[in-house]
Amino acid sequence: MRQAPRISLVITTYNRPDALELVVEACFGQSERGFEIIVADDGSAEATRACVERLRSRAPVPLTHVWQADQGFRAAMARNRGTRAASGDYIVFLDGDCVPQRDFVALHRALARPGFLVSGSRVLLSEGYTARVLAEGIDLHLLGVADKLRLRHAGAINKVLQLLCKWPDAGRASKRFTWRRIKSCNLGVWRSDLYKVDGFDEGFLGWGHEDADLVLRLFNAGVMRKDGAFATEVFHLWHREARRDLASSNLKLVRERAADKTVRAARGLSSHE
Repeated sequence: MRQAPRISLVITTYNRPDALELVVEACFGQSERGFEIIVADDGSAEATRACVERLRSRAPVPLTHVWQADQGFRAAMARNRGTRAASGDYIVFLDGDCVPQRDFVALHRALARPGFLVSGSRVLLSEGYTARVLAEGIDLHLLGVADKLRLRHAGAINKVLQLLCKWPDAGRASKRFTWRRIKSCNLGVWRSDLYKVDGFDEGFLGWGHEDADLVLRLFNAGVMRKDGAFATEVFHLWHREARRDLASSNLKLVRERAADKTVRAARGLSSHE
């Protein structure tokens, strides 16, 4: 009988403690325990540290805060530091503005299979509804079917079918690489596979494509992908788009690595040994 993996949730954050608190509270409300939380902090100020300390004081699962100095957008490094601090054998990456549903951990665990990663999807919240959720402390776990349909009709969320239907673990695996739905805001990867490719490449500075680079290199190393849609959806709180000054050069590097079948990061997990 296949043993269920030990899961570590690595939550990336930067100076958005109100959103982070909502996300971590949703993790506390999961339908099962048996996981830990690592907050991978890309240089947030004191308010975030204080938020994590408040949460840790009543956390029903282990909660660790890993911080690095603020030197610009360095999400790849933050995720690597979070991975190194994790004790689980299966890492689920989650962003600090992506609120998981109550069965998020259970379904990631159910979909986890050796030789595969699971790429999840997200439901986008509008700017107005995000403001309401944060201001009023709305518990998204408590939304019923009628609530979700009403929110979709009002344009407060961008899709609803994925919140109402759960597909079984069948037909999800693909042996071909596709650029579609690569989102490190909701991504499950075996720890051993991350070390095989040396994790995220910290040479990716500024917003963009460090997640595509990781998934591509995992594919080059023989790790296939499973689609986590209609199972692992998260509610993605609205935020202003990050500056994308380096996005084109980052994408150029990823495409070069697709051509030359690169497997290991130029500067990754091993740089923190």
